[in-house]
Amino acid sequence: MPTASERIPAAVRPLVSERARKTLDLVEKFVNEECLPADPVYHAQLGTGATRWTYPPIMTELKTKARSLGLWNQFLAGHEHGGAGFTNLEYGLMCEQLGRSRTASEATNNAAPDTGNMELLAKYGSEAQKKRWLGPLLEGEIRSCYVMTEPDTASSDATNVQLSIKREGNEYVLNGQKWWISGAGDPRCKVYIVLGKTDPNHADKYKQQSIIIVPSDSPGIEVKRMLSVYGYDDAPHGHAHLIFRNVRVPAENIVLGEGRGFEVMQGRMGPGRIHHAMRSIGAAEEALRWLLTRANAPHKQPFGKQLSEQGVILQWMAKSRIEIDAARLIVLNAAAAIDAGNAKTALVEIAQAKILVPNMALDVIDRAVQTHGAEGICQDTPLAYMWAQVRTVRIADGPDEAHLEQLGKKENKKAAEARDLIQRQVEKTDALFKKYGTKELGPCPRL
Repeated sequence: MPTASERIPAAVRPLVSERARKTLDLVEKFVNEECLPADPVYHAQLGTGATRWTYPPIMTELKTKARSLGLWNQFLAGHEHGGAGFTNLEYGLMCEQLGRSRTASEATNNAAPDTGNMELLAKYGSEAQKKRWLGPLLEGEIRSCYVMTEPDTASSDATNVQLSIKREGNEYVLNGQKWWISGAGDPRCKVYIVLGKTDPNHADKYKQQSIIIVPSDSPGIEVKRMLSVYGYDDAPHGHAHLIFRNVRVPAENIVLGEGRGFEVMQGRMGPGRIHHAMRSIGAAEEALRWLLTRANAPHKQPFGKQLSEQGVILQWMAKSRIEIDAARLIVLNAAAAIDAGNAKTALVEIAQAKILVPNMALDVIDRAVQTHGAEGICQDTPLAYMWAQVRTVRIADGPDEAHLEQLGKKENKKAAEARDLIQRQVEKTDALFKKYGTKELGPCPRL
């Protein structure tokens, strides 16, 4: 089978450096030989009950191996903060490989939400904030959370968040609730990046919010409960419902300044959506491998022949290949657009990837589940857990519907231009009929 670097789409191959190609192949080998075999062991080491919220020892071994191979912090574009210096497109290709395994992203210190939080601190944090929080995160010594979504507001519109951040002297005081705070269950989670309102009455609704850094052990924070995803608790990472009651943090913990939370948030989420999308493509590729394996299992032949001899299964294979390859091009195009400008200039491309990829991946995974029958919906394959994880991506970082509406509005702005072009073409058609004295054979286009 060709290596990952040999499978880079021809359209983007010139944008991938030789160093990135070598690293990509190394990532693929690490995932195949170390991470995928370790995934079931990681799950078993979590155990049950209280032990599930501890650190599986196999992860320490994987991290040691990853660092010895130079596979660490590939997500961070610049070298100045310890990043590997890869472009979004190059890292996106690596993300696809990492997305095939449950352990690979964390093993290489490329796991969300830490990656987005580290990018946020590197781009917007003060020198003191970087020293205290970014350094340990880059070393993998601690983990972090991004605290935005709330239970009592429509958080798909981030301007709706209600958590209060009030200045009192040299401190800010936080009050409110947050939920779906991914990573809060991990005992190594030491810092929360929190979005709330510092000026709810500001005339510009996009300047009401601020982002502040909150140590996870600050007095007044209560973990009300841990939430499950289709029954999965995602231990030891987890998703928490948090209560903030008069939580006090130093004023210097504000990021970039009051009223700039929306700006910081948007800068964080654009590249993150690309990372989610490429990991989802990796999950789809892994699901297709399971589909192929089951369809060609010699010891399982319903009605006397292998599933691969069934026409519908062959169609599923073909459709899955087409859909995965098409989605990959959409995501890599978005990554290239970010590299050529920034997340703000690539909003359309990012939205396309965010909408298309999770839906595609769910279709492919579902075909693999169906091919396995009852085995596909239980713990004997990674498919059920994989489906649950990818399903959340249709909601995470903004639901499909919000992105579709924004994308539709942008597209609709082209209506006047489209009408003008067609009108000019109709007028030219009329002129050509008159010029040649030709009669219309039937109704011609008219606006």
